[in-house]
Amino acid sequence: MEKITYSSAGVDVEEGQRAVDLMKQHVRGTFTPQVLTDIGGFGGLFKLDLVGMKEPILVSGTDGVGTKLKLAFMMNQHDTIGEDCVAMCVNDILCQGAQPLFFLDYIATGKLKAENITEIVKGVANGCKKSGCSLIGGETAEMPGFYSEDEYDVAGFAVGIVDQSKLITGKNIGVGDVIIGLPSSGIHSNGYSLVRKLFFEVIKLSVDTKLKGLEKTLGEELLTPTRIYVKPVLELLKQMEIKGIVHITGGGFFENIPRILPQNVNAKIQLGSWEVPPIFKLIQEMGNVTQEEMYKTFNMGVGMMLVMKANEAEQALELLSKLGEKATIIGEITEGQKQVVLCQK
Repeated sequence: MEKITYSSAGVDVEEGQRAVDLMKQHVRGTFTPQVLTDIGGFGGLFKLDLVGMKEPILVSGTDGVGTKLKLAFMMNQHDTIGEDCVAMCVNDILCQGAQPLFFLDYIATGKLKAENITEIVKGVANGCKKSGCSLIGGETAEMPGFYSEDEYDVAGFAVGIVDQSKLITGKNIGVGDVIIGLPSSGIHSNGYSLVRKLFFEVIKLSVDTKLKGLEKTLGEELLTPTRIYVKPVLELLKQMEIKGIVHITGGGFFENIPRILPQNVNAKIQLGSWEVPPIFKLIQEMGNVTQEEMYKTFNMGVGMMLVMKANEAEQALELLSKLGEKATIIGEITEGQKQVVLCQK
């Protein structure tokens, strides 16, 4: 009988080590003085700096990128999908006012290709730099027979910190507060099962198709990385009170906004108060998608929402503008039963 080895079973340990060597520069580029370990240890060590905090609370989040990964496969472009993964995690913990501290990733693939894995990790590192956190650990798993050779999955895990007195829960949101919307970079990382079915199965377009209204090819538009809102929102928090923060992800407006609302109020969203990116209009028109379905599935051009006192809204908009954010007032809090109400102008 032929001798069986790990390599003959489809796992290339040497290629895995080569991937680690290639990604080191990207990972180390995210390190802060609080990181106490280098790459390769069994656990990542991070020293907490609790200066100025009376009751520090750790806030954690985990997420993936969903079927947007299929676009990376179709485009054979892997250097941005890791940034999406970071964004999905750090934007979530930001909703409680947390400063991201460190991040860990998990990448599983059918056949490990060092260059591809390095490109993915490069994207993760870029996302960590944009959110001010360190990439202190990760796992790359080669799983032949479980994934096809050219496919992979990515998951991420973020840990942040906030002083308990500054924890954002939404409990103080009240009638008369306003909702400020921060623009998205496009579809972000949700709704791609619908998007792929429409463009590539029903209409049978290619990633190289150029559609009227889009400045990029269809593939480039769909692969645009998710925006990371950490730095401008944390800077705003240093100067003003934010009563509630919503990250618009899977479930769109109707599922995410109620997560921060008290029982006795509604969120009244004024349609037409912000510019909806062309890609959403194309999806709605070409797919004959109802308005309700669009707002139940996508961010519609608003990736994050901030709930603030009405008399502080203009000051917040000015500060956000100085930070490079084209924020707008998109709604208000009214009496109700924890629902989202869309209103036409």
